[in-house]
Amino acid sequence: MHIMNTKELSPLFTVDISPAAISREKEKGRALRRTQWWQRKLAKGICHYCGKTESPGQLTMDHIVPLVRGGRSTRGNVVPACKQCNSRKKYLLPTEWDEYLKALSTDGDDQRISTIEVFEDC
Repeated sequence: MHIMNTKELSPLFTVDISPAAISREKEKGRALRRTQWWQRKLAKGICHYCGKTESPGQLTMDHIVPLVRGGRSTRGNVVPACKQCNSRKKYLLPTEWDEYLKALSTDGDDQRISTIEVFEDC
């Protein structure tokens, strides 16, 4: 398991999280993946960040607030993400990720779903 070096994080928001706490949250995430709620989210086939359509098997569970930054494995903190977005987002917070995506945007026509909007399909 890779525990992040605090130098990799924003100086504005760092949290000391024990490896045991991260393991517990990862287990909760595995349980959440087995729920009908998560299966419905995947069935939509849309990446929360870029809006790209993917097959459900190509989407991953991303923690909006990463576990190493104090996030939890709850319905309000997990979204389906394509592997590319999930890999690029890594340990960024929603505001940091939005800034990154805006910097990549060349046409100014932002069709992405805002990471600050969290939809719960209960």
